[in-house]
Amino acid sequence: MRDFGGGIDRRRMAVGIGAAALAAAAGDAAAFPFAASRTLHVASDSAARFGRKQYRDTLPLADGEVVLTFDDGPRPATTGPVLDALAAAGARATFFLIGRNARANPEMVRRIAAGGHTLANHTFNHPWTLRERTTPQGIREIDEGRDAIQQAAGQRIAPFFRFPGFADTPDLLAEFSRRADSVWGADIWASDWNPMASEQQLALVMGRLRQQRRGIILMHDIQPQTARMMPAFLQALKAGGYRVVHAVG
Repeated sequence: MRDFGGGIDRRRMAVGIGAAALAAAAGDAAAFPFAASRTLHVASDSAARFGRKQYRDTLPLADGEVVLTFDDGPRPATTGPVLDALAAAGARATFFLIGRNARANPEMVRRIAAGGHTLANHTFNHPWTLRERTTPQGIREIDEGRDAIQQAAGQRIAPFFRFPGFADTPDLLAEFSRRADSVWGADIWASDWNPMASEQQLALVMGRLRQQRRGIILMHDIQPQTARMMPAFLQALKAGGYRVVHAVG
């Protein structure tokens, strides 16, 4: 699949807008259902690598279309509110789960699946990094993650994988090509591995989206700041005319 000058005052204004949106969105995401969303069937092949932060290509998205992805969960205290916000807005996302977290929280994995979201693999232990492991060790880490998520979910997951820290290797990429599983990077980062207020994160993500207009957005459902941001973020997407695309395998 292929898809052929602000200063301090401006940043403060953006943060102010983010704070206002957070306040307005509290308990109100249901007023902005994503009726225009669509489902994108991702047909994996030997060269399926998506996300221009890391790879040459990304998903075939039209102007104003985004795919929401979340890494590192599930964590009930934060994944739960993220799912609540997505359900209220009628949006579906892709969750790249860590196998050990899925094993520890199978009921949350099943809740993600029951909400119609896509389950995907982010290794079993989230090692830093797979580049420091041998290829057999890396394959075992990947397979154990997939198996733990599938066991927790009681169903097969999508053939989608995201490398922890985007730290791929030629041998592991070749293994995914052999399997015809797709490897995911991202087009837009929420940068929520950095502590910040939710309104700052909202302004940051929306600013990046306004520049790029489309793409795979990477967030982390284990981050409290992201969970707090979600209702306002979804409201901002809808108000801005963006459409959430649900990627399925």
